[in-house]
Amino acid sequence: MITIVRFGGSNCDRDAERALSAMGIESEIVWHEDGLPEETTGIVLPGGFSYGDYLRAGAMAARSPILREVRDAADEGVPILGVCNGAQIGSESGLTPGAFTTNASARFQCERVHLRVENAGTPWTGGYEEGEVITLPIAHGEGRFEISESELDRLEAENRVLFRYCDAAGRVTAAANPNGSTGNVAGVCGKRESVAVLMPHPERAVLADVGGTDGRGILDGFA
Repeated sequence: MITIVRFGGSNCDRDAERALSAMGIESEIVWHEDGLPEETTGIVLPGGFSYGDYLRAGAMAARSPILREVRDAADEGVPILGVCNGAQIGSESGLTPGAFTTNASARFQCERVHLRVENAGTPWTGGYEEGEVITLPIAHGEGRFEISESELDRLEAENRVLFRYCDAAGRVTAAANPNGSTGNVAGVCGKRESVAVLMPHPERAVLADVGGTDGRGILDGFA
């Protein structure tokens, strides 16, 4: 059972549930104060505006007691995916490195972007080829990934960068970077490759008639 953790302000929890259901993956939405069910085999931290994004996006939700359970699950190898606000929560709670802050444009951006697969050897990217370009939607105001150059070098050496923003031909350029993220990074793994966060929304690209199917390869990490 994939547990989708709902916080006050989550608004993509039902999107995640419907996307997983369309892929034949059983899931359940759980209120964060109720803790993780015993039957949890995977965890989604969905998008939205937990706690209204007060203080910093994801910072208050990251202090919820359920995140202690999520971190324990991560240590046990349970697959965990944080998307958009869930990525911010994952970063703020220490599940993954780096931080997310206000877009370079200082605007909320909702559009489709191209991503280049940087490492096809993880549960979240195994359905793609390295260097493959996929298209996913973004919808965020604080999606700019920030990390020191030395820390980014370490992540690259450990193959923990999953996706980079690119153009349709796979070129990683400043013009293809929608939010100013360091190194055009759109998604990274934690210490375990079973834990990942990304800013674009794979759950919105599962059905061909409402956004395409490129997101299926990512959610296959729960299959």
